[in-house]
Amino acid sequence: MDEKKTTPEKEAALKILRDQFKGTDSDTQVRRLLEALRQFPITTFEASRFLDVYHPAGRIKDLRDDGNKIMTLRKPATTEAGVTHSVGQYVLIEEAKPERAA
Repeated sequence: MDEKKTTPEKEAALKILRDQFKGTDSDTQVRRLLEALRQFPITTFEASRFLDVYHPAGRIKDLRDDGNKIMTLRKPATTEAGVTHSVGQYVLIEEAKPERAA
């Protein structure tokens, strides 16, 4: 996939999260992605391939809209077709504070 491939350990951990947070709706994908970001920086490829997040950039926007601070880095990744792309790698900087009950 890319020059610094996803380690087998990280891939296994992401697949465990995918199986813990079952569902294809956007809210479930957001929860799954946030849990992964708590543990690792995640690329768009990893989110789609191992977490089953269909539109990673859209789910990152949802997380940011919820108040999470997420940094986007660019990194090269080579697809199975041999084409190199610049993909986003997301890093959770600060998690949103839960709202207090009134």
